[in-house]
Amino acid sequence: MNAATKIRPARMSDVKPIHGLLQQFANKGLLLGRSISSLYDQLRDFVVYDDGGVQGVCSLHICWDNLAEIRSLAVAEGCQQRGIGRELVNSCLDEAKLLEISRVFTLTYQGGFFRKLGFVPIEKSELPHKIWSDCIQCPKFPDCDEEALIWTND
Repeated sequence: MNAATKIRPARMSDVKPIHGLLQQFANKGLLLGRSISSLYDQLRDFVVYDDGGVQGVCSLHICWDNLAEIRSLAVAEGCQQRGIGRELVNSCLDEAKLLEISRVFTLTYQGGFFRKLGFVPIEKSELPHKIWSDCIQCPKFPDCDEEALIWTND
């Protein structure tokens, strides 16, 4: 069974496992942590890789007219290098296509990974100011050291 067949929309019972997985990476400074409350609020944004429990997670957050963000991509350390991250992102990009969203960006420390999926660099200044409302919550604001990349479905 390939990774894509174990990807499904997140459920209420997934919130605490998602939180735990994201916190592992947030504690290492590799992504922005999410509160339990925000996970409940945005549960519909998330897909999970379920292999006897949540082993991977990713979200597609709609930001603006024809623009969404890939957020909170994390794969459990014991499950990395199996294509799970790629399938999680592809699932989110497929949803973006269904929603007729043709531009999806990410802010990441893993630029090489996203480039392999067709994302290209973009200046952060090209992203709408609405996006920065989340950035203000980040402890690294205003000195963000993440790379901005964008995928387009033209």
